[in-house]
Order: sequence, then structure tokens, then C-alpha cells
Amino acid sequence: MNVLTTLPATSPAGMMPRIVPQPLLSKRAKAAIVVRLLINEGAEIALEELPPELQSLLTQQMGSMRVVDRVTLAAVVEEFTEALESIGLSFPGGIAGALDALEGSVSRETAARLRKEAGVRAAGDPWKRLCAMPAEDLEEIIKQESTEVAAVLLSKLEIPIAAGLLGRLSGPEARRITYAVSLTSDVTPDAIDRIGLSLVAQMDARKIPAFGTGAAERLGAILNSSSTPTRDDVLSGLEETDLVLATAVRKAIFTFANIPARVTARDIPRILREVEADALLIAMAGAEAAGFADARDFVLENMSSRMADQLREDMEEAGKIKPADADEAMAAFVAVIRDMEGRGDLVLIVEEEDDEDG
Repeated sequence: MNVLTTLPATSPAGMMPRIVPQPLLSKRAKAAIVVRLLINEGAEIALEELPPELQSLLTQQMGSMRVVDRVTLAAVVEEFTEALESIGLSFPGGIAGALDALEGSVSRETAARLRKEAGVRAAGDPWKRLCAMPAEDLEEIIKQESTEVAAVLLSKLEIPIAAGLLGRLSGPEARRITYAVSLTSDVTPDAIDRIGLSLVAQMDARKIPAFGTGAAERLGAILNSSSTPTRDDVLSGLEETDLVLATAVRKAIFTFANIPARVTARDIPRILREVEADALLIAMAGAEAAGFADARDFVLENMSSRMADQLREDMEEAGKIKPADADEAMAAFVAVIRDMEGRGDLVLIVEEEDDEDG
């Protein structure tokens, strides 16, 4: 099957003349040749990511072909290689691919609206999205769906993820779903696809919260940056209005007073390297008057003795500190700790829940 023509040599002396396919070798046939060659070489090709109609056309094309001579193969490979080398930048196909590429760069509201406008199928393979979901969301789906749907979902997950998910379920739930997995052998691919699309549609239909954190965390962050009198006044008012919320807000707040309970002693020297000297001096000098002597002593005890002695001398020379200045300096000290925690340079100790049952 020689469908090639030899063009006059235009390359440097000594090189073979270039051989190119004639037009009767269609693009579809060339694609089939490349795919067949890659499969023969053991390459893994994600053909399932192609639209179903293209998968069908490729399969039909490969079924209609028989033998390709070496010259034809060489020419097709050369053309394919040149096409790859000429690509400078490629974009994902469709809304689904674009949203995947922009994950984390566009707002959740925009992503949800685009998916809804483009239709559920715009999500591509629904099971890719489902399998990439956090364990908490998968657990929620399993608890809301029927046992049969939960069994299908569990079967589609990677084994480590499925095993971890089973561990999050109660014993009866886990046993019921694992038994149902044994009954999924006769489920058709179309049924699997419809189940995936249905679950994705439900996921996209869920209301997206306007804020990424809860009310207690947001209030805690605001009060962290507020003055001590304002913070105490707000918390007192919250306790009268909503004791549960006030308790949650207190747990979310991190102030200078929380340093001994939430900061590891060995982290104090690293924190001090990032706190400005003036803020450190004012915060330490004004801590006792503000009622934070324990936090001041904790910091002094966990720095070098030479630095602690020098700081104590400077505190005596500083004399009485205005409450507003001390509050501002302590807030700057706490801001350094929060910033280090946000960067992953510091891990705060999590306070244990009170055991009300004794």
C-alpha cells in the first residue's frame, strides 16, 4: 500500500529526500496509524478522554485497515513528530477542561454557574470529578444515597480511598455497602454513567456558601485584631445572646494570653526572630498591667538567658506603658504567630474539648 510520493531533495547534501503522504491517506487513517504504533510500543493512551463519537470513528478506522508498509509508517511518524514540535501552547477542550485548568483561580460561584450554563455533560467524565472529591463529601453522598448507588461509588474509587472511606462509616453501614458491591457485576456502563451524572448534578445543585469559613472562625479572626476592651465587650454580649456561638468564637480567638497554652516552648525563639524589637519590648512591658503576666513569663523563660536578662532591663527602663500601645504591640506579636501558622512554619497546639461528663 504505497500512498506516498518522493519530493525533490531540498535538505543538505547527503540526506535522503523527504517522503510525504499523498492526500488519499486521510487524517483519520494517519491517526489510526499513530495510535496503533503507540499501543504496540506499550504506551498508555487515554482514549477514554475523547468524545464517544471520536472513539467510535477511530475504532472503525482501525477496523477497516490491514497492512501499512514501512515507508508509509515512517512518513506518518515524521509528520506527527513535526506537528507535535510545532505546538507552542495547547488549551483544554471545552468548559470542563478550562475549569479544571483554572481550578483555584476562579471563584466557586463562577465555576458553578459556568457548569450549569453548559449543562451537566460539560463536566466530562463525571466519575473523575467524583473520585477527586474530599473524603468528607464522599461520605456525605454515601449516607444520602441508596445502598446500591453507594456500592457503585465505592467500586469506582481507587482502593486506598475506598478503604479509608469504609473506615469512616459505621459497622452496619460498611457491611451493608460491601455486600452490595458483590451485586454490581451486572451493572451496565450506561447505568454507571447515568449514576455518575446524577451525583454530579446533585453536587452542582448544592448551595455554595458565600464564605469559606464558619461564622465563629470569621468572628474570631476579626476579634483577634480588635483591642482587648472591644473584644471583651463583644464576647460578653455574645454570651448573653448565644452562649454556643460565644464558646465557639472564644475557641477561634488567639490572643497574647493564649500563648502559653497554644505555642510550643521550642517555637518561641523562632517567633522572636520575626517580632520587631520595639513591639516585643512594649508588649512585654505592658503585659502585666493588661493581665497577661503568665504569657510574658512564658516568653521570657523560653528565650536565651542573655536575651531575657537584657529584655528585663529594657522593660524596667521603659516604665509604664500606655494600655493602647501595649495592646497594639501584643496584637503585632500575635500577628507574627498567625502569619507563621498560615505559612506552615508553625503548628499551634489544639486545645482539648472540656469533658462535661467527667
